[in-house]
Amino acid sequence: MEKRSVFTFFKKYKISFLLLFVVFLAGCQGAINEPIDANSAGWFDHYFVYTFSRLIKGIAGIFNDNYGLSIIIITLIIRLALMPFLLKQTKSSMQMRERMSVIKPEIDALQKKYENKKDTASRSEMQQEMMKIYQKHNMNPLASLTGCLPMLIQFPILIAFYYAIRRTPEIATHSFLWFNLGQTDILITIIAVIVYYLQFKVSQKSMEPQMRKQMAIMGLISPIMIGFISLNAPAALPLYWAVGGIFMIVQTLIAQKLYAPVQGK
Repeated sequence: MEKRSVFTFFKKYKISFLLLFVVFLAGCQGAINEPIDANSAGWFDHYFVYTFSRLIKGIAGIFNDNYGLSIIIITLIIRLALMPFLLKQTKSSMQMRERMSVIKPEIDALQKKYENKKDTASRSEMQQEMMKIYQKHNMNPLASLTGCLPMLIQFPILIAFYYAIRRTPEIATHSFLWFNLGQTDILITIIAVIVYYLQFKVSQKSMEPQMRKQMAIMGLISPIMIGFISLNAPAALPLYWAVGGIFMIVQTLIAQKLYAPVQGK
């Protein structure tokens, strides 16, 4: 029987909570297509979105108004800045998974012991014995919750950059490679969808079989959402997503190489 607590519930459904967090932030931004400027209302618009908009225009100016290159450069800078946090998260996650595999037989035996005992006293005793197992192995059951912090840190930054791209009208007046940044482009949309699907498949390599099955649907939902939004948005957005997705694939491969468990350990 699976142990239930507020912590296991949050751990299991943290993706849903974080998606709600994104929606909450997005809902605070007012009209998504209104050009951003120094007079735009709202602290998030002023300090985050407008700052990124100025940065996009500033870097584009350095490269002869190449807004596509500017978006790529800023995307890479953001991802590089966040990379240490995400690598630390991956390392902690893998270490926790490795340590949990060691104590799993004891946890399973304890849960089996209390399988048919549902009274409050028995549940309390089970929780106390569970804590003793964690203490014996020097583990903090709340440590896994800190894995959400890097995700919370990156959301305001990525959302602000997303809105800056949508609300900087100068971007729509320029082209990059084969497409106009202000118009929908099927090919760059397809590339973004494929990249996000590959990113998910790469991330699955470090998942346990059970978790892989539970997350399978996310591997389809994420690319589908990217494709749907991109087909109703300027091509600058799928360009941003494609570059970010490629970076995340490389980062995941690096993390898996660095923190892979030693065979036979």
